[in-house]
Amino acid sequence: MGSGPLFGLLGPLEVRLDGRPVPVRAGKHRALLAALALRAGRVVPVHELVAFLWGDDPPARTRGTLQTYVMRLRQLLGDPGLIHTTPEGYRLVAGPEQVDAHRFAAAAGLAREAVRRGDPEHAAELYAEALGLWRGPALADVPSEALRDDEVPRLAERLLVVHEEHNDVELDLGHHERLVPVLRGLTADHPLREKFWAQLILALYRGSRQAEALAAFRRVDRVLAGQLGVEPGPELRRLHQAILVGDPALAAPAGRAEPDVPDQVPPDVPGFVGRTAVLEQVTRLVAPDGEAGTAVPVVVLTGVPGVGKTALAVRLAHRLRHRFPDGRLYADLRGHGRGPAPRAEEVLTGFLRALGVPPEQIPVDQDEQGSLFRSLLAGRRMLLVLDDAAAPDQVRPLLPGTSGCPVLVTSRDDLRGLIAVDGARRVGLDVPTTPEALALLGRSGPAAEELARRCGRLPLALVVAAASVGGGSVPRYLERLGDRRPQDLAHAALTPAARRLFALLSVIPGADFTAEAAAAAADLPVATAAALLAGIAGAGLLRSRGGRYSFHDELARFAEQLAEVSGEDTARARLRVLKFSVRAVDHCAELLYPDMTRLPATDPDPVAPPRVETAAQARSWLDAERPNLIAAIRSAAEHGPAEVSWRLADGLRGYLWIGKHVAEWATTARYGLDAAHEQRDRVGEAAMRQNLGTLHWRMGDFEASVAHYLRAVELHRAAGDVAAEAGVRGALGLARLDAGDLAGAREDLETCLALKRGSGEPRSGETGALTGLGLLAIDTGDLTRARDLLDEALAVSTANGQRTGRINARVLLGMTAQLLGEPERALEHLAEALRLSREAGLRASTARALEATATVRLDLGEPLTALALADQALAELREDGDQRVTTSVLAVMAAANRDLGDLAAADEQFQQALTKGRRIGFRFGEAKALVGLAAVRRLRGEPAEARALAGQAVTLTTTHGLRILEGSARAELAAAHLALGDHPAATTESARAQALHTRTGHRPTTAP
Repeated sequence: MGSGPLFGLLGPLEVRLDGRPVPVRAGKHRALLAALALRAGRVVPVHELVAFLWGDDPPARTRGTLQTYVMRLRQLLGDPGLIHTTPEGYRLVAGPEQVDAHRFAAAAGLAREAVRRGDPEHAAELYAEALGLWRGPALADVPSEALRDDEVPRLAERLLVVHEEHNDVELDLGHHERLVPVLRGLTADHPLREKFWAQLILALYRGSRQAEALAAFRRVDRVLAGQLGVEPGPELRRLHQAILVGDPALAAPAGRAEPDVPDQVPPDVPGFVGRTAVLEQVTRLVAPDGEAGTAVPVVVLTGVPGVGKTALAVRLAHRLRHRFPDGRLYADLRGHGRGPAPRAEEVLTGFLRALGVPPEQIPVDQDEQGSLFRSLLAGRRMLLVLDDAAAPDQVRPLLPGTSGCPVLVTSRDDLRGLIAVDGARRVGLDVPTTPEALALLGRSGPAAEELARRCGRLPLALVVAAASVGGGSVPRYLERLGDRRPQDLAHAALTPAARRLFALLSVIPGADFTAEAAAAAADLPVATAAALLAGIAGAGLLRSRGGRYSFHDELARFAEQLAEVSGEDTARARLRVLKFSVRAVDHCAELLYPDMTRLPATDPDPVAPPRVETAAQARSWLDAERPNLIAAIRSAAEHGPAEVSWRLADGLRGYLWIGKHVAEWATTARYGLDAAHEQRDRVGEAAMRQNLGTLHWRMGDFEASVAHYLRAVELHRAAGDVAAEAGVRGALGLARLDAGDLAGAREDLETCLALKRGSGEPRSGETGALTGLGLLAIDTGDLTRARDLLDEALAVSTANGQRTGRINARVLLGMTAQLLGEPERALEHLAEALRLSREAGLRASTARALEATATVRLDLGEPLTALALADQALAELREDGDQRVTTSVLAVMAAANRDLGDLAAADEQFQQALTKGRRIGFRFGEAKALVGLAAVRRLRGEPAEARALAGQAVTLTTTHGLRILEGSARAELAAAHLALGDHPAATTESARAQALHTRTGHRPTTAP
């Protein structure tokens, strides 16, 4: 900022000389100074100044009085030269930077330029700086009607525009939560400014406050209609419709949401020394100081094994952290490492999760993953580190599409195809210089120089040698070393037990391992293995971090060679590790989802599971081991024993369901299915078909789900496995029930029940079929049969300790009692279901129980209570987004708002429920929403629209046999006919509705 006085116009008039405020007490003096400051550096003609000071009533001696005012201002400012007299008028000798109104305009202009440059973070800072200059209404204490009429509106409009632009940038950065209170204030102060309302609605929606977003739209609708007699403009209407249909384009930009910034780069390497020249060279390539081009910068760092490529890449990523404020992504491609290299879809899944994409929204297809990945990185500044690539095809699917996201690849190969086709730049990494090698050793002198020479100055060898020397004598170490490599000597110094363990560690799939996995490999107690691992890591032969261990690639190869030479039974050790994985997953499954049917245990060898005692610990263990378990599944599928592949995939099914890890679920099931095909194992294929059937059911793809389930049924039937066929039949029936295929669902569920009862197995297996048939009976209007089936399901699940079965039976019994007109009995069942589900921490079941309770309260004439319960249900569903339950909850909320007289809210929520129901093929939810929407349109005075909607509901319910809903649909159709004056049609439909109610026993509440 320049020197000299500072003038403030954005609020009460303010003058500062050398940081000291100078009061301007006379009103005319303030008006004169404001007029001059608004045009600082330019001449303001006398006639304009006269108009600003006196308007249409100037004094007799206008020029003389004006000259007096100028003189007094010069005295006040302490420098006569600050106001310059010209023949035309007067000029304030000040630069734009001395007047806050001009600084405001300049900062806003720079912010717009930053937006155009793709730098929203800097733009947000500049906008905040501009807005911070305002201390209140412009020229607040300046007594000039002309200035208030001409200048204040212009400044106020500029302020509002900057607010709008700043809000857009903050939304783009994902700062929607902190923006909500700001926007509430802006909409309150400027209720006719539609842009502020649109921003508020979007911020609320992105903060999972959908109901508040829709309420905000209703408020602006009322305000505009009441004050201007108009409806909201196109932008607001489009936003409103997008919220109703759940348009994914409204989602906050992934990777921008505060405060999380993805950072997958491993910790910096301790003791890193030297490499200054190559660090600077790579820095210039991945993060140039000048203007970046449009191509993605790709740098391939190459060198011999052990030369320190990974260490240098990690050091560089940490060094450049400030250059990439949107985060850093890292993947070990294991091109030359132990175990199978991860597939592109596995790496992309990890990247997308780090970027904030919910697991259930990560596509299964690799091309779709890549497209989403590139779109999320557009306009971002992130660094990607792809470690240990073996071929260009490993790298290409992972490349972003924006120049702001450079890629650093390490490889022992040149990757010439990447250089030729993708424009990558190669940087060769040579061994460290002798001084750098000595720094790694932490020693100096001739002996240390000789040791560096024998290590070939390779960092890996130097690190191992330094660990072996410790505080001892370098010459003595050189005598022992002889012609051997440092790792040979370090290994020889281990105890026999440690040497054996070191060799067997090479059989463990995955990138890292725990003491428990190591113990399984060597058939040792865990405590013994942990002690041995500490010694091996202390010798520099393993990396240790947080109780987990990993190999350098060269040391893993060294361990493999030792295992071959020693004659150890590595096949048996590998089998023990895989069996440990199977046992561990089974143990966790027993804690997390004991009621889920899984493949029976067949291994006669007892294997100790990990020390996991609670469901929470089980989930944490599976979260930590998920990448290694996927590696184990792939290893078993490709190298045997194949059965382990599908057994692990089957055991993980419930965990992947709970965590909504859709991409990993598909990957593991396909590995297992491929292995079963290869072995022509019908049991394995059937299990994986069932696995994929469940996955597609969870995703709402009922057609694919049914196809996989049908194939599993065929396989089990061909194998004569009645119990397994019965289990799949039950799942198939439930999938068909959700898809609206009630006839197919009935056949499958009844077959399932008959097979289970004929198998002679425990009755616990009947619970799912009984519950499914009970739900089917509710949907088809056979309420007496529904109650009998569900009573039996409750008795069986209670006798066998099946928590989930008890909850489901109680919820459905509550629904049945409510339909039969027994609200008190319904509430008893639902209260117990709610207690059990909350006790077990089952969010989806809790939401379902709350939704059913809300429905009962609504029938009892308690819409406020129903609305509160539905709000609680939606809160539960934020963690477990079951779309079917969400559809039902929205319908209950809509009905409650309808009964409260808020027809606009009811209409919106019924539309949401209708959209969701149709999108996932949930016919019951779709029909319920149509009936509710028809009622709302009728109450809003739109009977023709109501008749059309009710007619759609009648068609849908009759097609799928939903008799209770058909009765409600026909009753609503009758009401619409009546509203249109068509009494014969109304009478006909009313009679049909009454006949359905009588036949089913349904006792509906009186229609509004």
